[in-house]
Amino acid sequence: MTSPAMQFEIHPSSGVPIYRQLMDQLRALIASGRLQPGDLVPSVRQLGESLAVNMMTVSKAYAKLEAEGVLERDRGVGMRVKAMSSTGTVAARQKELAPFAEQLVTRGWQLQLTNEQVLAVVQNALKKR
Repeated sequence: MTSPAMQFEIHPSSGVPIYRQLMDQLRALIASGRLQPGDLVPSVRQLGESLAVNMMTVSKAYAKLEAEGVLERDRGVGMRVKAMSSTGTVAARQKELAPFAEQLVTRGWQLQLTNEQVLAVVQNALKKR
């Protein structure tokens, strides 16, 4: 799979670790529907070479996404986007979502946005689904 590899953009001077940038961009590709459950992601070697980053950095990003249940390893084939699962209670799934909400709220506060402005961002994102 080569097209999504071309969609990655790494900014070494951004202050965000490269593995985090890769993780965030993979999540965005999945959330936008450009990567579907079952799709293969570029191999560690392929992505590392195309972005000129250390393969261990790509491997770290993939391993963390696998631990989070976003990717799954298909032995002999590569890493795939894992099918989304809605198992567990609503409360358990909300608890899983809470750290992301906390990050959003913190970043909104850092950008000096009001609660209403942060909620508007969330509502716009929900409309795109």
